[in-house]
Amino acid sequence: MEHYIGRLLDGRYEIREILGTGGMAVVYKALDHRLNRPVALKILKEELSRNEEFRRRFHGESQAVAMVSHPNIVGVYDVSSSPDADYIVMELIEGITLKQYLQRKGNLNWRETLHFSIQIAKALEHAHSKGIVHRDIKPHNIMILKDGSIKVADFGIARIGTSQNTLTREALGSVHYISPEQARGAMVDNRSDLYSLGVVMYEMLTGKTPYDGETPVSVAIQHINGGAHVPSELVTGIPLGLEQITMHAMNSNADMRYSSATEMLRNMEEFRKDPTMTFSFGAVAAKTPVQPAPLPKKPAPPRTDAERYVIARSNSPQARSPEERRSQRALKEAQMAEDKRKRNLIVAIAASAVILLILVVSVVVIALGSGGRQEDPSESTEEAEIVRVDDFVGMLLSDIDPELFPHLRLDVENVEEAYSDKYDAGYIIKQEPEADSEVKRGRTVRFTVSKGKDESLMPDFIDRLGTEAHEILHNLNLGLKIRLEDIGDEDITKGYVVRTEPKAGEKLSKNQNVTLYISLGSNKMPKLEGESLEKAEERLGSMELNLKLSTLEEASETVPKGYVIRTDPEEGEELDKGQRITLYVSLGSNKMPDLIGESKNNAEVLLNAMEMDLRISLDLLEDSETVPEGQVCRTEPEAGATLVKGQHVKVYISTGSKYTVVPDVLGKTEAQARALLKEAGLECELGEPDHYEGVEIGLVGGMSVKPESKIEKGETVIIYLCKEAEVVTEPTTQPTEPTEPSESVVSETPVNSEGENG
Repeated sequence: MEHYIGRLLDGRYEIREILGTGGMAVVYKALDHRLNRPVALKILKEELSRNEEFRRRFHGESQAVAMVSHPNIVGVYDVSSSPDADYIVMELIEGITLKQYLQRKGNLNWRETLHFSIQIAKALEHAHSKGIVHRDIKPHNIMILKDGSIKVADFGIARIGTSQNTLTREALGSVHYISPEQARGAMVDNRSDLYSLGVVMYEMLTGKTPYDGETPVSVAIQHINGGAHVPSELVTGIPLGLEQITMHAMNSNADMRYSSATEMLRNMEEFRKDPTMTFSFGAVAAKTPVQPAPLPKKPAPPRTDAERYVIARSNSPQARSPEERRSQRALKEAQMAEDKRKRNLIVAIAASAVILLILVVSVVVIALGSGGRQEDPSESTEEAEIVRVDDFVGMLLSDIDPELFPHLRLDVENVEEAYSDKYDAGYIIKQEPEADSEVKRGRTVRFTVSKGKDESLMPDFIDRLGTEAHEILHNLNLGLKIRLEDIGDEDITKGYVVRTEPKAGEKLSKNQNVTLYISLGSNKMPKLEGESLEKAEERLGSMELNLKLSTLEEASETVPKGYVIRTDPEEGEELDKGQRITLYVSLGSNKMPDLIGESKNNAEVLLNAMEMDLRISLDLLEDSETVPEGQVCRTEPEAGATLVKGQHVKVYISTGSKYTVVPDVLGKTEAQARALLKEAGLECELGEPDHYEGVEIGLVGGMSVKPESKIEKGETVIIYLCKEAEVVTEPTTQPTEPTEPSESVVSETPVNSEGENG
């Protein structure tokens, strides 16, 4: 898809260079001409764009994610479809992936792991509150910025690639991080992301993923079965509390792991405040009466991941004495020697059996002689089945499992290699036969794999610093004879490359002469709109006019924070030595964000991120029929209002509804009824006992309020216990005639066990 380089999509996005290639799309660096800002452009691969259902999901999911705004999530600016391409426009992140960071460092200390994990969990908490599940949390999708903060990428996009809930080819590269329910092809929810976060934490702590294998399928099966080693068995010095959080998130049973990112964050914050604390997930905490000691028996296996890793921790080498460790090591070495002896014996027996079989077959073939001949499969009169060849171009060779394509014979060993500007090293750039070809079942498919970019080609240095270009050429180790030549140019800043000989893309040979033509500069004001403040100051400083620079900050709805909105003087104006230049730099948006439904912590983070010194009131409570308890239900000012520096912002947190549903306590004991009513926020009083048919004596037979009705919290519900029926005896004398009452007496009767008035 390199043919996109240099093109202008929708008359707005100028594509500059390829940043990376994935299973579904290619990511480019581009310039948004309308807003004068650099962006990342993710263009859907052409073979996927031909699928209308896929395109529909791509745009639907992307538009949903574009509504998400959080400091730890890569922002989506735009979603577009044109005759040329389907693409999304994202925030351009200057940093490296967590995967690249781990490859450099091996593993991280527990403090750094916690620092990154809290930010990832906050991103998940926000996305989950909007109904968005990531489905592909892995170090490759987590960007680390220069300031140590992180941003999670590809929210919602991952859902498209795995929407069929099967272990598809696109999911194979993520198999080390998928949840057991994803591996089984079952429906997933928020807890799947938390499992993947647990795996990422495990890798940060140990430098390894918890499960590995020769094929993606074997790794997926391990996720389903569970049983990973606890991190402290691989690396020393990991606090038990953080290990417990990691393993609890990685529980293979979704019902036994964290139910929400908020719950996981709560434990992380508790541990951050006290790194010595531990947790008791899945363990029975209540004390039980002392019982007589039972007869010795084999201990029961641990029932939960929590029990398993607590037991493993107590049995770890660090917990044993030096004498015990030496004894265990000796036993282990003896066991290994015995296992090796058995393996050698089995191999010898198997080899003898094979030799014997070969001899028998040889005798049979000789005996048959000319009396019969073997059938040549190629001469079979039965026609071979015709199958269609899959598309492997753009896939990572190491991710391909031949067992998943039984209708073809994939030759993943004898591959050819070639340079590619389009695909990174290891990705398939060509296959034979081509995709969608119709071939006989079992046809061999051969691959050509990328060796990465050809470093012996002349790079494109236009509008890059001459010193930077010189260093890059020198590091090619081709013995190039590099010459710098000054040249006047009105458009390119002084010190930057105007053109090169040879031109970009031409082949370089050893000891070749290379000329870099460096601009002498211009005294015209360069175009700085959309540039970062640092880059703008660098370009003006390189003009050597001793310009006096000053900056003024102002809010902008369109230009990212820290980037130049406009300049005074404007682009193209002649500059004098010592002239004063004013750069107007974006403060970002000054509009009140929409915080409804956010947690209290998220609301505070989002408002503080605006860096407007806002005075924030976060302890205001308010009833709400629509917003759950603990989430923002209202703000003053409202979303979209213009804010000024230092303004007072009031954030109202929902206490939930003032109404509650009356629980059904009929047939319960008095203690059970009181507990249920208290849990519902209601008071409980005991009425005069009465007899109720079909109700055991002592249980609740009636209530003053009908069950399942809605009343205000704090109201009193009267319960009536069932008593024995009174024995009625026959009178011995003739009763006197009853007299009519002078007034009618109305009595309030309770609701009985059958839901009627008694």
